[in-house]
Amino acid sequence: MTQSLEALSRRTNSMQSIRSIVHTMKTLSVINSAPYEHAARAIEAYHDTVLEGLHAFLNQIGPIDPVSPTLLTKVLVVFGSDHGLCGNYNETLASHVAEQLVDASGQSIVLCIGARMADALRDQGMKPETTFFPPASVDGISRLANLLTQHLDEMQRNGSIREMSVTLAYFTRDGVAGHRPEVKALLPLDRKLIEELQAKPWVSRSLPSFSMPPRELFQALIRGHLFSSLFRASAEAIVTENAARLALMQQAEQSVDDRLEGLNSEMRSVRQSEITTELLDVIIGFEALKKKRKPGPSDASDGT
Repeated sequence: MTQSLEALSRRTNSMQSIRSIVHTMKTLSVINSAPYEHAARAIEAYHDTVLEGLHAFLNQIGPIDPVSPTLLTKVLVVFGSDHGLCGNYNETLASHVAEQLVDASGQSIVLCIGARMADALRDQGMKPETTFFPPASVDGISRLANLLTQHLDEMQRNGSIREMSVTLAYFTRDGVAGHRPEVKALLPLDRKLIEELQAKPWVSRSLPSFSMPPRELFQALIRGHLFSSLFRASAEAIVTENAARLALMQQAEQSVDDRLEGLNSEMRSVRQSEITTELLDVIIGFEALKKKRKPGPSDASDGT
């Protein structure tokens, strides 16, 4: 059924308002992701310093004995979103994490960032032990990384867990696909990383030295490695969340533009139909008046 011009005008105005909102969301996604990209790059320098300290420690102490994997309690930290308008961001990562856990043996203690991610994990049959709020700003990344580090420390101090393995799950940037799920083993330290640091020569005129007890120094270095890795994972998660939201808003904007084009085309058609109808009414009225005013045969004879 053809709609009236007034109804089409109202619908067009509504779609233009929606497009304005979508465009604003696109702009906010771009603006919000920039500081977190800088934070992710900045933490790399700190992490390199921690690894250099670990290199100096291994240069003086020598090889360290790795912990047996059979004695480890598995802890999984999943970084998700607490906001909407990012598509199936949380569901995709939760599904990927579930597949990884099915392939691995044993159960994991799950720590979750984001209420929506917690719901997505529950849908996959995993119940997070603790859910943390995602950072609302760049400064909040340090807060979250500290909270997670302290929580992991408390899990060891309470006596129920002596040694643990920590695995991070988050979305990381991918140049081709935009982003991809990443499951990264954080603790215990990768054997390949330790071997590379031990084999790496110490390039300096003086050998490294330290005054702290070796055990305390090693724990401090591990804590720095843990903090910087959690910081980077949190920053990457927010960057990719905004990228997913940007992609979704671009699709929505294209859909709104297509709908606006259809409405404008329909308005032009209805307007043309109304103009044609009005012109026909004028022509028909004019013809009717001509016939009414045209003199008949009797009027012509009376005039002679």
